[in-house]
Amino acid sequence: MKLDILAIGVHPDDVELGCSGTLINEIKLGKKAGILDLTQGELGTRGTVETRYAEAAKAAAIMGVHVRENLKMRDGFFRNDEEHKLQLISAIRKYQPDIILANALDDRHPDHGRAGHLISDACFLSGLVKIETRDEKGNIQPKWRPKYVLHYMQDWYHEPMLLIDISDVFEQRMNAIAAYSTQFHTNASGEEGPQTYISTPDFLDSVIARARMLGKRIGVKYAEGFTSEKKIGIRNLDALVTVET
Repeated sequence: MKLDILAIGVHPDDVELGCSGTLINEIKLGKKAGILDLTQGELGTRGTVETRYAEAAKAAAIMGVHVRENLKMRDGFFRNDEEHKLQLISAIRKYQPDIILANALDDRHPDHGRAGHLISDACFLSGLVKIETRDEKGNIQPKWRPKYVLHYMQDWYHEPMLLIDISDVFEQRMNAIAAYSTQFHTNASGEEGPQTYISTPDFLDSVIARARMLGKRIGVKYAEGFTSEKKIGIRNLDALVTVET
């Protein structure tokens, strides 16, 4: 399936927290979008691999993505090495996205930054014809390089190069995040596991507060921010009048 946009997250829920509003926006505009989870989140304190798959599927349905795949790299122990790059290159060539939304390049969780650099490197190498990968049927895949790799914000704040208005889809975005009930909510029985950094009400409050703060920067209610290693260009000035700052 050729995708317009592929959102990649090292853990299930990274995409929902970082760029789901942008993803929902683009789907509503008729774009084909998918999610690629690098790991199963098996080191997460709360929940299980099975519950993470169920939650990821529920979130995908809420967002309306066309495909969601998990590469089953080792949570916490994957590396930005040849083996993992080739695995990711094969997935990029499979979906041929024009734009990739990726983990932050530097963040509180070491997996996030390592994944951000792995994705960035794999996107470049995927465009080299002499790097050979094969699909599920054993056929050689054609080279493919996305036009842009945009890194979404995670725990740490990074000054964004691009801000996208997500006001119209903010409730849907928060519903997608809420699909991860073992991660972000605690009931009286405590069945989900011990309290963690992301399971307190304060964490979701901070997610909402950041979206409001970024929205205020461009004169809208809510926004998501992205950085890019590549300069972002536009064809004409009309692209600058979509929102009033």
